Amino acid sequence: MSFLTLGHRGVMGVEPENTLRSFVRAEGAGMDAIELDLHLSKDGALAVMHDAVVDRTTDGTGPIAGKTMAELRELDAGKGERVPVFEEVLDAVKSPLQAEIKDVAAARALAEVILARDLVGRVEVSSFHDEAVTEIARLVPGVRTVLIASRWRGDIVERAKAAGAATLALNIRRLTLEVVEQAHSESVKVIGWVVNTQDHLRLARALNLDGATTDFPEIRRTGRFTA
Repeated sequence: MSFLTLGHRGVMGVEPENTLRSFVRAEGAGMDAIELDLHLSKDGALAVMHDAVVDRTTDGTGPIAGKTMAELRELDAGKGERVPVFEEVLDAVKSPLQAEIKDVAAARALAEVILARDLVGRVEVSSFHDEAVTEIARLVPGVRTVLIASRWRGDIVERAKAAGAATLALNIRRLTLEVVEQAHSESVKVIGWVVNTQDHLRLARALNLDGATTDFPEIRRTGRFTA
């Protein structure tokens, strides 16, 4: 079974997260896929940013939903980088992408882009919200989806199946072999996040995970050889 390594917001451990600079470096490091986050701007653009507000990752303040994309572009997202729109990322790198959406509205906007640019084979869609996963699957036939969870109950595999998610992305600090085995018995893959240390990488391998999300390029290199 192949072990996939996903670059978390690019490679946010060494570059400003969710920027073109970070995504290009992740691709250069050989990441199997690149994970990013999407929020809708005031004018409906798919802005690439993790938080609902710009305060932590830019020199601005306030909610993304209260700013147009032009206003977001005026902000410094680190090292002079600008807040990208999703379409810019599609053009800047060729790697497979895992796009995390925060709600049903973002699912609908992302569905339009996936359908218009025929991205079903390249873009996997993830969310903490079951309803967003269900909605993107309804709108885009054949799209691969991922249900994310930090804390979960015993029904997490059933939730993934109900939402049509082929993969679970679960907090590596809370993962157990029981959950992984249950998921695999139902043909649901499991990736762990965030795997930033050799100990966590060894744990990911011991749990027989299908992959890991990481902030650092070196995890991709050492992950090839860790038993």
